[in-house]
Amino acid sequence: MELQRVALSTGVELDVASAGDPAAPAMIFLHGFPESHRTWRHQMADLSRDHFVIAPDQRGFARSSKPEGVEEYAPAKTVADLFALADHFGIRGFTLVGHDWGGAIAWIAALQNPQRVRRLIILNAPHPLVFQRSMFDGSGQREASQYIRAFRNPDLEKHIAAIGVEGFFDTTFVKHADPALMADERAAYLDQWSQPGAMTAMLNWYRASTVVVPATGEEATPPGWLDGPFPPLTQPVLVIWGMKDGALLPVQLDGLDAVVDDLTVVRIADAGHFVTWEKPAPVNAAIREWLAVKGDG
Repeated sequence: MELQRVALSTGVELDVASAGDPAAPAMIFLHGFPESHRTWRHQMADLSRDHFVIAPDQRGFARSSKPEGVEEYAPAKTVADLFALADHFGIRGFTLVGHDWGGAIAWIAALQNPQRVRRLIILNAPHPLVFQRSMFDGSGQREASQYIRAFRNPDLEKHIAAIGVEGFFDTTFVKHADPALMADERAAYLDQWSQPGAMTAMLNWYRASTVVVPATGEEATPPGWLDGPFPPLTQPVLVIWGMKDGALLPVQLDGLDAVVDDLTVVRIADAGHFVTWEKPAPVNAAIREWLAVKGDG
């Protein structure tokens, strides 16, 4: 893969990995917390054989720009980065693929601009309506999401500074995937997290989000918009879910058919949250089988 620095019209510079023939059907991949374009290394290696694949290190991550201020990481900013990136490469319509926070942004982008996001592939990233509802339905997702409240704590960086990024890796991140696979990637993660301002920038994605996460046991009133109409996605959507995800529970699959007109769900029983590199073979197979049916032009 080629890694290049791209200055976007949104005012940030991103490191962007790309591969394949620029004349081939385009796929844009958005990673989540606390990763980088490397999330997609197995998918890009496979799909670049017949697609033009692009994966940025999103704002705040690795060596991409890290603008100061929580407001710089609001979804409107990161969605704008996506379309500015597509514009940079001269891409009008594309298949969008997202995991974790990248998936959250992908849901929003697909809702806002179905003319450009022609197909959507989501991996372990909740739909905004389903996720917010799950904070109030007793499904266990609220308890699983208490890490979001911790990540929003403005004093968290002091704790990380005290234990070091190595300690943060060993006490949090490493618990969510196969330790052997984590060990192989440890140096890359620690390098990226150690970049100046990286930890604050990555955490600001959580702080800029408007998702309401009540404390466990708290008597909280659901946001009023949950009772209103919510627009469905009209383009084809593939959702791939690692069923052992302890942070985003499989309950996030419940009710998706009510907000997605053309939905395909693939469950990978023996994968956790980081399904893209935990189980790349079944992920790649699911994507290729779906594209063969739904088209990729």
